[in-house]
Amino acid sequence: MDYLERNPDSPTDGNNAHTTPSDDIVEKTVTKAVLINRLNFVNFQDGEVFVNFKHRKYDRIITLKAIPQPCTGAYLVCRWRDAHNMENIMDAYRFHNLVITNGMKILSVEALPRGINGKGICLPLPESAIETNVRKLNRYACDDVTVQLIQNGISYSGNLVDFNAISLKLILHAKPTQTFQWINPKTKVNIIIQNGQGPLYSGECRITRQTIEGDSGNFILEPLHQVIQRYKPKEYRSRRFKLTPSPDMVFSHPFTHKKMTLKVIDLAGSGFSVEDDRRNPVLIAGMIIPELELTFASSFKIKAKAQVVYRKTLLSEGTKSEDIQCGLAFLDINFDDHLKLLALLHQVENRHAYVCNQVDMDDLWRFFFETGFIYPKKYAFLQSEKEKVKAVYQKLYTQNPSIARHFIYQENGIIRGHMSMLRFYDKTWLIHHHAARSNSLLRAGLVVLDQIGQFTFESHRLHSSHMDYLMCYFRPENQFPQHVFGGATNHINDPSGCSLDLFTYSHYRKSPDHQKKLPAPWKLGKTEPEDLLELECFYKENSGGLMIRGLDLTPTNGDRHELSEAYHTAGLKRERRLFSLKHKNRLRAVIIANIADVALNMSDLTSCIKMIVVDQEDLSKEILQSAVAQLAELYPQSRVPLLLYPAQYADAQSIPYEKKYYLWLLNTDFSDHYFQFIEELNKLRSSQG
Repeated sequence: MDYLERNPDSPTDGNNAHTTPSDDIVEKTVTKAVLINRLNFVNFQDGEVFVNFKHRKYDRIITLKAIPQPCTGAYLVCRWRDAHNMENIMDAYRFHNLVITNGMKILSVEALPRGINGKGICLPLPESAIETNVRKLNRYACDDVTVQLIQNGISYSGNLVDFNAISLKLILHAKPTQTFQWINPKTKVNIIIQNGQGPLYSGECRITRQTIEGDSGNFILEPLHQVIQRYKPKEYRSRRFKLTPSPDMVFSHPFTHKKMTLKVIDLAGSGFSVEDDRRNPVLIAGMIIPELELTFASSFKIKAKAQVVYRKTLLSEGTKSEDIQCGLAFLDINFDDHLKLLALLHQVENRHAYVCNQVDMDDLWRFFFETGFIYPKKYAFLQSEKEKVKAVYQKLYTQNPSIARHFIYQENGIIRGHMSMLRFYDKTWLIHHHAARSNSLLRAGLVVLDQIGQFTFESHRLHSSHMDYLMCYFRPENQFPQHVFGGATNHINDPSGCSLDLFTYSHYRKSPDHQKKLPAPWKLGKTEPEDLLELECFYKENSGGLMIRGLDLTPTNGDRHELSEAYHTAGLKRERRLFSLKHKNRLRAVIIANIADVALNMSDLTSCIKMIVVDQEDLSKEILQSAVAQLAELYPQSRVPLLLYPAQYADAQSIPYEKKYYLWLLNTDFSDHYFQFIEELNKLRSSQG
């Protein structure tokens, strides 16, 4: 028989709530109509009620689960969930009452049964019933949630029965070689809660109560921490905003699988906080929510995976009531959804700051020419392919592919500042196209620079962003990037956090007269993993910066084809091939052939040959030219850009070049140091008006 034994002075606990008597119990009378509607709702939900029987001689109550049938008014018929051993129960017990639970409300029906048998019970419905509202935290029954309890190296498995925000009820099972005597109730335990979706919670708890019955044990645990440190501490934190109207967080609770909605208090690109019901709390610090939706006035939705990182009690202003605020950090979010969120927040902070907005292409091109970003020599390089260039930028600025982002400062419809970025290596984004009108250079230029910094800070922890590093190229004589990126490098003063490496830049002109065949024993072939290891050793000794990791030149890197597929999906081209130049099987240089759409980067640094000279011995200008001549055949254009590192090699071999470029790389884990420097620049801007 499916029944529970109870003390007669304790209210019945139902399937979804457990309560105990206290001074906070409030009773009220409800009408028959309310009672009938409540019973029919239970039937509609395929729910159950609880029928209490009291022992005829002793103060003992047992509770049977019953399924109410549709009710029209005079009588209520309920069928037993399990009718086993009913005759013995009727001999020793008599009907006491029927209870309907609804969260923290208990509706008690007192009546004289019309009939009871092995199938069910029939009751005449009274004109009123008593509803008890217990002002105590609700407890929620869990659905198919497993738990592992660990203490001092010993592990027990079981299930999470029910929970609220401050306590968890477990049923654990001891294996044949185990005993619950091994558990010390005065010592903290660690638990791991999970379901078919994976881990949902882990943390330290203390045991507040336990009941052992053979090889099973019931445990009530209290989580010890209301705050967890999901990420390492940062001095600079996400900017949080209160929106009107405030969005809602809608989710299926991972413990109960029931849909729930909580109101968002404030919101940032890295997370948000919500108001949890102080009487029906559902969030525990440390709990992972595999999927949630942020809904904005039913206009658009953002899906994410998040973790509750804190839970705190706040006193409401002007009242003595307490509010519960819970903070959640994004663990992952679709990159395009995250873009929508950040675009909204950037607009909240500065109405002139836009992220990936729809751009009038004529206005953008006019901006590039009027600011001198496309100067005469650059245009001379682009003009023969101008229709292809226009087509590429139409895709980048109107279709918002996942591999590209742009930031614009715009006043009265006029573009004042611009900056963009491309995901050009597996975990690295290339910052480029930074320009501003001369009369707003400091203001607009720094605003879009700040936007990219904020975008990076909010995004780099998300797996979907693939943003471990930022990179850019700039010329040493260009004062603004030298001041910003060179200044940041000096401020951080740690090559593992931020580094500069100097390349020479030139164009190789294809010519049938050039010798493309390398003389023996020189060979140009596919780069092997051991070549990359040697390259890494060379670079560590020569620079110690981030170039090897940032340019995806480590031998242990994963799938290098995924990024090219992302470009292909966007209707764009991006390929990368690695070659090794060797003399007598000894590595002399590693060559990267990046092949991309024309002018994807205006200086064509995304479609060029990049040569890193590892060993200068015997590597003459003529040998280098022969190797480049072979690789130039991979490119359709007649003039192929060539980047050569280290720059000292070109000077030593009298190899002509047009200009020099710094390659700047930032490890996004060093964002605190970067923001310290940018804040100083912003203070300078403010002081200069």
